[in-house]
Amino acid sequence: MIARSARPALSHLLATSAFACTLLHAQQPLPTGKPITPAPADPVIAAALAQVSPDHIKATITKLVSFNNRSTLSSLDTDLAPNTGVNAAADWIESEFKSISAACSNCLQVKRDTFTEPAGTAPNARITKPTKISNVYAILHGTDPAQAARMVLVTGHYDSRNSKNENTHDPAPGANDDASGVAVSLESARVLSKLKLPSTIVFVAVAGEEQGLNGSAHLAKLARAENWQLEAVLNNDIVGGDTTPGNSTPPNIQDKTTVRVFSEGIPANATPEQLRAIETLGAEGDSPSRELARTIVDVGATYFHPTSQHAPNPPGSRVHNNLMRMVPAFHPVLIFRRDRFLRGGDHTSFNQEGFAAVRFTEWTENFDHQHQDVRTENNTQFGDLLRYVDFSYVANVARLNAATLATLASAPGQPQNVRILTTALDNNTELTWQPPVGAPANTTYEVVFRETDQPVWTDSESAGSALSLKLAISKDNVVFAVRSVDPAGHRSAAVLPTPQRK
Repeated sequence: MIARSARPALSHLLATSAFACTLLHAQQPLPTGKPITPAPADPVIAAALAQVSPDHIKATITKLVSFNNRSTLSSLDTDLAPNTGVNAAADWIESEFKSISAACSNCLQVKRDTFTEPAGTAPNARITKPTKISNVYAILHGTDPAQAARMVLVTGHYDSRNSKNENTHDPAPGANDDASGVAVSLESARVLSKLKLPSTIVFVAVAGEEQGLNGSAHLAKLARAENWQLEAVLNNDIVGGDTTPGNSTPPNIQDKTTVRVFSEGIPANATPEQLRAIETLGAEGDSPSRELARTIVDVGATYFHPTSQHAPNPPGSRVHNNLMRMVPAFHPVLIFRRDRFLRGGDHTSFNQEGFAAVRFTEWTENFDHQHQDVRTENNTQFGDLLRYVDFSYVANVARLNAATLATLASAPGQPQNVRILTTALDNNTELTWQPPVGAPANTTYEVVFRETDQPVWTDSESAGSALSLKLAISKDNVVFAVRSVDPAGHRSAAVLPTPQRK
């Protein structure tokens, strides 16, 4: 049996190397195709990732904690101490975005979207009177006029709470939930702001998450109403790598080499007709959000590499102590559900508006440090305190987010009108597609595929610059998709084909 702490490392190997082809298909040959290997690292992106600073992240989270209680409900309070409350936090986040922009010759368009959330009418409503909510965000506009309308977005929520939703005065530090996610957004803006990328990145901090995803719902509706060409949303919520003593060494349940990536399998906004098509095609695991999650694995394989080193054996091991063993690099682990069991997050707001969106969350949450009054009971410390955040872990999450944002902003857009032709009943598969809007002339295409029981794309065939490809592989046994690639190797998210008769 694989130990729990080893499972993420094995998932990484399966997702990112030819090991998948050797282990999973030992009993039967793969369909004809070339095993997918990591894309080459972009030296410009790699240099930006090297600038991610745990110290800078610590300073950001420390500052957010200093606002005492960032409850969204405090936006209307008039008796708060100076420099406390959610409004003061919003002011500071806006000033940080403006400072980042000033350092790159005003490269960011900083915006503050403030609205009034009406009082809820349900018996258990968390907002009981009209409440001001502010989303703060900064836009790094793309440099290619033909591609600048395409957007990718990263967000975290800056509001916090303690044990009682209505308590806006007692401490609610929110260091992990979710100052850590806001730090990822701000740090991504800091290290990517000086890059010249073809399409647009939006860096966001939303409020109202703890009362019902109110800020993200407003922003997602705004994006839909204004027809944002939003191709990817990365939501970071509880990415602090909780470091409670005893939870970071065997036989613990925390793993600092992994971050979970949650993605919906069936689109939240699917119509009844679309649901029937998904069921007929067996496409329950291939929503745009799921393809975005697979892209994150792909990016992680490029910029995070496992290493080998001499290391002592884990307790109970029978292997010689001097054996070289793999030390897994930091990596995403795909969780095939929209969010944690019976819970939700800000990415859900974007899912409901039809956007591809995923959630990043640390491997194991510590509920003593979430939604708790700061107190000590029976020698147990409760409260979402700064001392439990691992700033180096948050830095790794920020690097993975920044790498994904920069890769997708550099890649051509997603192929359009991807079709799988079904005129004849045969064991071949023929796909056609159209170029992404504004795609450069040197864009090429890959057909990627995997057997139906595999979590990530395992094989590919290049179509070059052609807009169709026929393969001698049965569509019964394999899931196909198409993605765009530029000469530097930046890959778009893959697009699942829909059936079409000629």
